[in-house]
Amino acid sequence: MTTDFARTRALFDLPEGVIYLDGNSLGPLPRGVRDRVARTITDEWGQMLITGWNRAGWMDMPARIGDRIARLIGAEAGHVVMGDTLSIKVFQALAAALDMRPDRRVILSDTGNFPSDLYMAEGLCGMLKQGYTLRTVAPEAVEDAIDESVAVLMLTEVDYGTGRRHDMPRLTAKAQEAGALAVWDLAHSAGATDVKVAEGGADFAVGCTYKYLNSGPGGPAFIYVAPRHADRAVPALSGWLGHEAPFAFDLDYRPGAGIERMRVGTPPVLQLAALDAALDVWDGVEIADLRARSLELTDAFIAGVEDACPDLDLATPRDHARRGSQVSFRHPEGYAIMQALIARGVIGDFRAPDILRFGFTPLFIGLDDVARAVAVLAEVMESRAWDRAEYRQRARVT
Repeated sequence: MTTDFARTRALFDLPEGVIYLDGNSLGPLPRGVRDRVARTITDEWGQMLITGWNRAGWMDMPARIGDRIARLIGAEAGHVVMGDTLSIKVFQALAAALDMRPDRRVILSDTGNFPSDLYMAEGLCGMLKQGYTLRTVAPEAVEDAIDESVAVLMLTEVDYGTGRRHDMPRLTAKAQEAGALAVWDLAHSAGATDVKVAEGGADFAVGCTYKYLNSGPGGPAFIYVAPRHADRAVPALSGWLGHEAPFAFDLDYRPGAGIERMRVGTPPVLQLAALDAALDVWDGVEIADLRARSLELTDAFIAGVEDACPDLDLATPRDHARRGSQVSFRHPEGYAIMQALIARGVIGDFRAPDILRFGFTPLFIGLDDVARAVAVLAEVMESRAWDRAEYRQRARVT
């Protein structure tokens, strides 16, 4: 292993005494982000005003930063672009894929997919009418459900609840053999696992950046379009900045070349600056090392919790090939247990109906953190410290 994870840990501004196991929901603050955003505000926006679009390179940020993310997801350079939200990128990818399979009407997904992705698919089907439908099956049944009626296979590579990981190359190949296209959501795998969209054959991929990529709350999303589709995919959201020549101000839309056509609205410059600085943490990080360390950490946590907390049931696959970079346990009082942990400085989160979810980001989590987290969880369970009224009061965000 050549990656120095002690170096990367030092690049984060982590609160004293906190073990942060929720980077799979919101990544912590990289130290370089504060100064970079401040410079963007004061030196660029403050001094350059509107000339910053050219002088500071704001207009080029979506493609330039997209290339930085391309390395982390195994994509070809020039085929990832930033902007908007993940839901919008899901909509774009689905709409473009359906347009490329006009004789089919089925989007196939699984019941473990993130609800927002399913909502976007349902909304798109309702908008298109003409018999379009979303079909969902259990995650284990996806492969057998792929048939010649399917236009698009839409899956999240790593299940947000259980941490179960789909086999991207296998399922993509099966979909393509049946004449379908594959759209992959990388929200819980980009920056956490050894994602390989090009090698895996993905037609489209999307993802957010505020989880393992640490861009901050509400950070911009990205979309990948395989080179073979780059100039064929029709953008359903024909935004001004996806136009071939935005500043010609033509009244008719002409899609831009390649991935540029997947741009929609004005780039969120301040959040892109935060992301750009956050990505500096990845300089010198080998993805293979990241994956090896992730499995070491999750193995240790599973073993420790199962030994110390027999009342918790593992929801995450033991098989390395089927596991992302999180570990989930089930318990009927999962919400209260998690609140008790958070009160003691071990921060994970809860997912209904009964999942305690712990994310492991090797960039700043080590084996000492794992051991301490296990010890605190064991104390909470053994003493029933969670069984207090204040830990049962549900907040809006769980």
